[in-house]
Amino acid sequence: MTDEVEHQVLEALEGAGVPYDVIPCDPALADTAAFCAHYGYAPEDSANTIVVASKREPKRYVACVVLATTRLDVNGTVKRRLDAGKVSFATAEETAALTGMAIGGVTALALPPELPLWVDAAVMAQPRIILGGGSRSMKVHVEPSVFTHLPAVEIVEGLAS
Repeated sequence: MTDEVEHQVLEALEGAGVPYDVIPCDPALADTAAFCAHYGYAPEDSANTIVVASKREPKRYVACVVLATTRLDVNGTVKRRLDAGKVSFATAEETAALTGMAIGGVTALALPPELPLWVDAAVMAQPRIILGGGSRSMKVHVEPSVFTHLPAVEIVEGLAS
């Protein structure tokens, strides 16, 4: 599955037509803090893709992209926008089933088209960001304008604090 997702990521990047760099990554160092410390990137230049689920059936999901130095407003902005009584981070199993990606490698660049994608406005203010590459062994350094070329994207003010 990893090779297929990485291929989808590269296709999305090519289709977006924005400059990018692929960064190979030791899977043991894929988590943001470890990656930044080992490879010399600033945490404020990294963005995490986080899947959130409603608790009530039928479950609804949304993927959110926030800067690594901020905190996703799950119980405020996300809950309100999802119009859900209660929400929580999707489990690793739910995330993998929904996206085909493991935590530490989840990227907004290869999500199923029916999954809404919300990007915090602060992410868009960065000149370039580090994103997951679809697996724990690849990261992508790209302009945030890449999000404007993806399906089901909304830029959200106050998605994180």
